Amino acid sequence: MAEPDKALTEIAQALGTRLVSRGQRLATAESCTGGWVAKAITDLPGSSHWFGWGFVTYANEAKTGMLDVPSALLESHGAVSEPVARAMAEGARAVSGADFAVAVTGIAGPDGAARHKPVGTVWFAWAGPAGTRAESASFDGDRESVRRQSVARALRGVLETLGSGAD
Repeated sequence: MAEPDKALTEIAQALGTRLVSRGQRLATAESCTGGWVAKAITDLPGSSHWFGWGFVTYANEAKTGMLDVPSALLESHGAVSEPVARAMAEGARAVSGADFAVAVTGIAGPDGAARHKPVGTVWFAWAGPAGTRAESASFDGDRESVRRQSVARALRGVLETLGSGAD
């Protein structure tokens, strides 16, 4: 196993341990990571005890159709934005009934950049019983590197949400 994959596995294991101990479940809503967050989770035996829903909503139509992201948000803010990341996480949580949801939407490259949204721009949102928080990141590297860093940040963000008492 490559070292970065080992790191993702360790984060996912810590997350699983925490969710199982609390009797809670997680859902994912992914765009630029294309299901990689869900893969990191489901690579772990027993992950079905704490993970049950992974939505890959790469196209805007998938975001609106599967997660009820309002098309007006996509039109006014673009898919890579705080409002859309929040709506994705909240939609995943609502559709699945999970306790928590994480959403990832970004520009992994090499194309798709805009002047105000360069390659490596990624928005995350974490939704739970106490509400939703969001943040952006700007990652360096090629497409694979941006996506890998996004997966790690998404998983760490869930751990932070669980550890902050914001649930």
